[in-house]
Amino acid sequence: MSDFTADKLRLDKWLWAARFFKTRSLAKAAIEGGKVHLGGQRVKVSKEISVGDTVQIRQGWDEKVVRVVALSDQRRGAPQAQALYQETAESVARREADAAARKAAGGMIDRPAGRPSKKQRRQIHRFKEGS
Repeated sequence: MSDFTADKLRLDKWLWAARFFKTRSLAKAAIEGGKVHLGGQRVKVSKEISVGDTVQIRQGWDEKVVRVVALSDQRRGAPQAQALYQETAESVARREADAAARKAAGGMIDRPAGRPSKKQRRQIHRFKEGS
């Protein structure tokens, strides 16, 4: 499956090859932003991972906990990328439960329609500055 035979690989490169992130720079930004943990610890971009390590990845609403099954430094198709890791059963169950809860909440989650208008910005500034 993998042409890469070493037993260690940089975390950002593996996340990119496993198709968690579209580019290595996005993977790097996620690691630096604390969205990726290795063995429960916040790590640096250049941290080397090996087979058997546990990686927590937070993407949007979802948090995945995966076990590294294989290493590859080349980005390939989705089936080959999915063979690089195995998501834990607890992680799958938690993501499905969270998705169901979000779906059940439906319109309850209040999201802003867009950027505030000039009038709304003035009101926000007045509120923050004044009483």
